[in-house]
Amino acid sequence: MQTALPQSNASVSTAGFTRSIPGRIVLGLAATLVVAAAAHVSIPLWFTPVPLTLQPLAVLCVGLFLGPTTAFFAMLAYLAEGAVGLPVFAPNALGLSGVLQLAGPTGGYLMSYPLVAFLSGAITRTLKPRFLAALIGCTAAVTVLFICGAGWLMHYLHGNLNAAWVGGVLPFLPGEAIKIVAAAGMYSSLARYTRS
Repeated sequence: MQTALPQSNASVSTAGFTRSIPGRIVLGLAATLVVAAAAHVSIPLWFTPVPLTLQPLAVLCVGLFLGPTTAFFAMLAYLAEGAVGLPVFAPNALGLSGVLQLAGPTGGYLMSYPLVAFLSGAITRTLKPRFLAALIGCTAAVTVLFICGAGWLMHYLHGNLNAAWVGGVLPFLPGEAIKIVAAAGMYSSLARYTRS
């Protein structure tokens, strides 16, 4: 007869902390710092007001690692931090900050972050194996990111669908594909590590 190995007190207390409401709040706020740091890894592009950033990768990872509900609220907190003027959003050529940045050309991408994080976490938890599930979840989440971002960009620039495609989706597809694979790889690797 096999018996389960006893967990150490440190392991039990850590697991309990991350499942408690205060623990989730701390993790959520830490997640906003990760997304803010990723936002400042930013490369402006001359043909669009949308820069290349690591934000989408960070948002996907928040959804994967924190789960859909905690990730959703963490990204709402991130938007609230930016709306009150904290420097958590990517720098932009227009000099916008706070609420003005949420209403600016990248507002659609930013406002989609709670849903993107929720989808990446929710879809991934309903499928197996983990890597494939994360690929599917992150791809669906990035699709929503592009729909919201390009849709808002089209409205903001008073442009057509082609302009939104060229300025808000097409140049970012290769990078987003790499971010999806990276997020799925990190998630499945950590899941394997924690099981062993």
